[in-house]
Amino acid sequence: MRRMERTPLRIAALVSLLASCASGGAERRAADPAMPPKIAVEDLSIPSRAPGIRLFVRNKRVDGAPVAKDKILLFVHGATYPAETSFDLPLGGMSWMDFLAGHGWDVYLVDVRGYGRSTRPPEMDEPPDRHPPIVSTDDAVQDVGAAVDFIRARRSVERVTLLGWSWGTTIMGAYTAQNPDRVAKLVLYAPQWIRSAATPSLVTGEGAYRAVSMTSAKDRWLKGVAEDKRKDLIPAGWFEQWAEATLATDPVGSRQSPPVLRAPNGVIQDGRVYWSSGRPYYDPAGITVPTLVVHAEWDQDLPTPLAQAVFSRLTAAPYRRFVEIGEGTHTVLMERNRMQLFREVQLFLDEAPAR
Repeated sequence: MRRMERTPLRIAALVSLLASCASGGAERRAADPAMPPKIAVEDLSIPSRAPGIRLFVRNKRVDGAPVAKDKILLFVHGATYPAETSFDLPLGGMSWMDFLAGHGWDVYLVDVRGYGRSTRPPEMDEPPDRHPPIVSTDDAVQDVGAAVDFIRARRSVERVTLLGWSWGTTIMGAYTAQNPDRVAKLVLYAPQWIRSAATPSLVTGEGAYRAVSMTSAKDRWLKGVAEDKRKDLIPAGWFEQWAEATLATDPVGSRQSPPVLRAPNGVIQDGRVYWSSGRPYYDPAGITVPTLVVHAEWDQDLPTPLAQAVFSRLTAAPYRRFVEIGEGTHTVLMERNRMQLFREVQLFLDEAPAR
């Protein structure tokens, strides 16, 4: 386990730097040519491999700089919340995408169908009990494949680094096992694995999709955190900023009273068919690229033994690493210790060689 350090002055300086790069940078650079360039943002809509499905993709990189062929990364989200408000919400003035772009990476995120600004299947326009669960892990792997192929063609590269969170680790892990020639490195943040009776899922739902309130989201977020630790875990205003941005990605659910976020239930069905039934969706032994497993101490959604089980099965990876972040939950990427997560992942990403 890696020893963690807190360096608040350096963190504050980086937040200030990236925030200034993202807005008003041109005028400042004219006065000070030594100032780092701003971060460019591009929102895209690309076709999936399924008819009628389009996927929302965002790209961030240093504006005007050449793309480093070995520094291209794609994020994918978990079971409930979209990628945009997970990886590109400027909490404290900076998102994880900003952090990566500021380190010279060409960074992408994708929402699979049914999430965020990607196409929502027509079943989501009807009451959920009229249809079985929609958007399976098979569908999500297909959508990630479309995004990877788009990036590879756009940047004329063979391989892209992949980072998945929660359900996203299953999507990225399965894709990597199936397509090792298209992946440079893999980061599994809070991975899924086979559950025992002692580790019940915190995500439930029947029908095509489920409606998640922000009250239930916060209750789930803080589950298992000691009362005396809760008040300092999420910096003031961060949850409210995240909740507002997340609800805004669902124009239908956000108009309900109380407002909700609609999320497809295919992942819940897959949890019953695979993880809760003792069957893994994919085999980590099939992953043949360098892999980082990163986890947080207080994660009640996917507790530490699950992450350790995945790590122990990465037997074909050229090298592998396990890092646990202290005093963080499943959502540590939006908590006070998130910079530990960002730095540990960055260290792994910047190491050479990639394979």
